[in-house]
Amino acid sequence: MSNKRRLWILGILSLGMVLIAAMVPPIPQPPEYHQFADRRSYFGIPNFFNVTSNLAFLFVGIAGLSFLLWSCLSSRYNSFIELRERWPYLILFLSVAVTGIGSAYYHLAPDNSRLVWDRLPIAVAIMALLSAALTERVGLRVGLRLLPMLVAMGAVSVTHWYWSEQQGAGNLNFYIVVQFYSILLIVLLAMFFPSQYTRGADIYLVFAWYGAAKLAEVADREIYDLGHLISGHTAKHVLAAIGAYWILRMLKKRKSLAGELHASYRSL
Repeated sequence: MSNKRRLWILGILSLGMVLIAAMVPPIPQPPEYHQFADRRSYFGIPNFFNVTSNLAFLFVGIAGLSFLLWSCLSSRYNSFIELRERWPYLILFLSVAVTGIGSAYYHLAPDNSRLVWDRLPIAVAIMALLSAALTERVGLRVGLRLLPMLVAMGAVSVTHWYWSEQQGAGNLNFYIVVQFYSILLIVLLAMFFPSQYTRGADIYLVFAWYGAAKLAEVADREIYDLGHLISGHTAKHVLAAIGAYWILRMLKKRKSLAGELHASYRSL
């Protein structure tokens, strides 16, 4: 199958997912979502571990932004063919850092109005990663031209959910598409389109860490009951931050590939 046909199939599949999200009954935010297992307070900080574990996101985000700045000034790294490829990753690591702040703010007093500031940077980060995958596997112009639209779609999915909650009929459908289908789409791009760089398979490990984080989130109470050390939600923060770090690790270690891939990459 040609790359062009694969792109058409992925495009139609993506449009179909959005249409399904618009047509199926709305999925509301469960009322018990904010009832986390570990509510211990220390040093005057409520929900201490769920709050402070977000420092992991802040540290990874700052480390990623520092690397992107340093790689512009140093010849030590060969992580990007062109400087403008950094834009999706700049937005991604900025969003990871903001997630650390927004999620900590949410966990101080969990409710829907604060949850917006947790979910918004997460949605933007995922869409920025999708743009990076398109940039490196489909074409430079394609990925960068879609970046503003993808980021806007991520932000709208969260604001639409919150608006629907305010109207009394919560609808998570579009946020679910952004968070889960976008990850599936990145995996499909990784399977069907070669990367312009080494370490392309690292993206699977990124999502393995993210998958482990989601499992820990589901098992919040069960993990906490093992010994009341940490809860599943606290573990989720740490595991998801490791996944974000794995992206930074990939960028530091990868090298550009020479040859025909470069030519097709620059032309798209």
